[in-house]
Amino acid sequence: MTKGMIHNRETFLKRIGEKLNRPQPKNVSRPTWSYAPQLEVLKGYSQDELVDVLTEQCRLIHTDVIKTTSDSLADSLQQLIADQSAKRVITSNEDRYAEYGLQSLLESELPAEGYNVHMWDPEIGRENIAIAEKADIGITFSDITLAESGTVVLFSDKGKGRSVSLLPTAYVVIIPKSTLVPRMTQATTEIHKRVEQGDITPSCINFISGPSNSADIELNLVVGVHGPIRATYIIVTDK
Repeated sequence: MTKGMIHNRETFLKRIGEKLNRPQPKNVSRPTWSYAPQLEVLKGYSQDELVDVLTEQCRLIHTDVIKTTSDSLADSLQQLIADQSAKRVITSNEDRYAEYGLQSLLESELPAEGYNVHMWDPEIGRENIAIAEKADIGITFSDITLAESGTVVLFSDKGKGRSVSLLPTAYVVIIPKSTLVPRMTQATTEIHKRVEQGDITPSCINFISGPSNSADIELNLVVGVHGPIRATYIIVTDK
């Protein structure tokens, strides 16, 4: 049995419908709209132009931006950790760290640099959450990045726990420039495409737009009330 696949769904739903004395639902197809203005926003923008849009939006949502190359990414990340005086770092667990030459970052103990790193480990379950709660910095990669809103999209799986982006004091997202799309329209189109192709899609998809911004009390803006108090996007030119 393939993990993540749904089996006997129609039979199951039919049985429930019969018990509830309800007619069987008809297949619903997504409509094709004659007018789709959402497709025109930032249409034709190059990746470099989308980087400019993202950078400006990050200024508005109180998110720091660092631009670097794949060859300089390790140094940029190392410097960021030092600048924030971080002692405890937690990262997601995926192949892109090795792809971008960040193996040294994944070593469990780095006393020479003055901090230690924990990579999300599915084998230890909720212990990961306790570690994330005490972490100074959480680091993930972005799977899709929305330039218009300054949003990173994270596909959860067993090696990419949600707590990495939610619980540490500060949050760092590595954004390969190739992940940039204009806006939510393109992100949802990509997700729908994966579903239609039968690809396994995550049960949880997080959309994160910098640190939380709240002005609930007397309209005074407070950044970082919920979740990390600081967010940094590292935009990296892909190899």
